[in-house]
Amino acid sequence: MKSWDPTLLIIVLANHYTLWCNDSMDQLTNILTAISHPTRRAIVEQLSNGPARFLDIAEPFDTALNAVTKHLKQLEKAGLIERRKQGREVFISLRAEPLREVAGWAHQYERFWNTRLDQFGNYFEENKKRNSKKTRRRKNNVQTSKDP
Repeated sequence: MKSWDPTLLIIVLANHYTLWCNDSMDQLTNILTAISHPTRRAIVEQLSNGPARFLDIAEPFDTALNAVTKHLKQLEKAGLIERRKQGREVFISLRAEPLREVAGWAHQYERFWNTRLDQFGNYFEENKKRNSKKTRRRKNNVQTSKDP
């Protein structure tokens, strides 16, 4: 049995981790790109009500069918929709699972901002207490200096 060089093992693991992170970020980028356009967000919202045919999806938009096709390809690349052929018709369905990845990514920043806002609130609370103590001291000093 071969023994592994620890340095080599660390390099191999680091490379695999980097590739995994890049792949994960590429998927997140695809999802964020897909939902960055108002038309694609409207399509996602429409499909949240259930599967629809291509012409049903295209109907509300005042645009060429070719443009709707390009939007659907972008959503499909992000894994947000899937097509299912039923007889002659193709039904397009929403796959909302990839949106969980976006929610998880955004949640990291929610925690960051909540922590910062808590610190901000604590700062003002402490500042308020300090100012209150200073005001009381001044009042006490003024009263003491008036006493004969």
